[in-house]
Amino acid sequence: MTLSFASPSDPSLPLHVLAQADLDDWLAEQPDHVQSWVAANGFTGALGQALVVPGPGGAPDCALAGYGSTAKRARKRFPLAAAAEALPEGSYHIASGLPDDVREAECLGWLMTAYTYDRYAAQSLSKAALVAPEGIDATRIEIMANAEALIRDLVNTPASDMGPRQLQHAVEALAKEYGADCAVISGKALLDQDFPLIHTVGRAAEQAPRLIEMNWGDHGPKLTLVGKGVCFDTGGLNLKPGASMGLMKKDMGGAANVLGLARMIMALGLKIRLRVLIPAVENAVAGNAFRPGDILTARNGLTVEINNTDAEGRLVLADALALADEDDPDLLISMATLTGAARVAVGPDLAPYYTDDDKAAAALSRAGQTAADPVWRMPFHEPYEAMIEPGIADLDNAPAGGFAGSITAALFLRRFAGDSRYMHFDIYAWQRSKEPGRSKGGLGQGPRALLAALPEILSL
Repeated sequence: MTLSFASPSDPSLPLHVLAQADLDDWLAEQPDHVQSWVAANGFTGALGQALVVPGPGGAPDCALAGYGSTAKRARKRFPLAAAAEALPEGSYHIASGLPDDVREAECLGWLMTAYTYDRYAAQSLSKAALVAPEGIDATRIEIMANAEALIRDLVNTPASDMGPRQLQHAVEALAKEYGADCAVISGKALLDQDFPLIHTVGRAAEQAPRLIEMNWGDHGPKLTLVGKGVCFDTGGLNLKPGASMGLMKKDMGGAANVLGLARMIMALGLKIRLRVLIPAVENAVAGNAFRPGDILTARNGLTVEINNTDAEGRLVLADALALADEDDPDLLISMATLTGAARVAVGPDLAPYYTDDDKAAAALSRAGQTAADPVWRMPFHEPYEAMIEPGIADLDNAPAGGFAGSITAALFLRRFAGDSRYMHFDIYAWQRSKEPGRSKGGLGQGPRALLAALPEILSL
């Protein structure tokens, strides 16, 4: 599936975007038959309303999209998408009413109304196409929309068809599309090349654990992206209850989001030396599964006491982050569906992130607003360092008590990022119910904000 704007050369219907407060003024300038038609159909400009208005001869003359009130729009990520989904099949161009400062975000939301995941069953989708308005970067918006589609496809695919091997194939396909290099270290070779935590977490699964690496670009600052690729998480010997295991196909959402960001960077041809690292495993239960109480030694030499085998994501990320730091990147970013504590803190809609870099944080917060990809800074709170130090080993992978779970996980990961300029995202990667422009299922969280912030953060 390719998400794209309608051709400007094709016939299209004028679309007037009408907030409730502006409807009366707009109607006052319209002929009587338009006023009568709007009244007869009960169009009030409420958010999500859509109406095709016929001309004197009965043929469609224009269409109206309800844009609601300021308060109602504040509750939706893509308000215009609500009306787009209600419009009949056809092509439309914006004739009036869409504010310039939200035009790009609303056009992105419109494109994403056409996304559907139909690998296993046919799905209905919006068939209203939009001609790109003048003054927007249509190519960039299409690239962002299709990167989002990639993220959703990867997360939506069940573990039966998205194990470590299939995730590797997805990275290889992306690398081939953009001329990137791809390499994989798998199975016992992980031990030979000093990735013990990745091997330990994934060794009990049928598909071998692996570290997938993609490199692209030969000039510009070094950007390394590390994505958690736990393709299914049973919890290991600390087995999850069924209700908690049901969504664990999305535990590779960090890898999916990293790949979405990488796709945007490559498609836009940014002057960056990009490196992507994805530790891909399944956390399964078998006789050789790692155990509570085990003490493991990571790539960078730190020892880790295992107090919960269900805190496996930070383990596989640890080895990958240690490798990333060895290359001294200008910016190192990890993305993971890591802790339930992050959901308790900020819910499913915000993407919480950690960084010690105030300048980068300010750039990212601004970018999240303009990119309709909200993020929220969380603290690397130094006094909590003691909570991840069990005494018997250097680190504890699951401190007792449950307090500050997302912060302690982030502090754990920072131990492996070394001296690199580091950001960590603890995302949900899932839309729990359908919203305009956001289908239920896999979701991108953070990539568009990062894309918009990178020029400032990396001085591109």
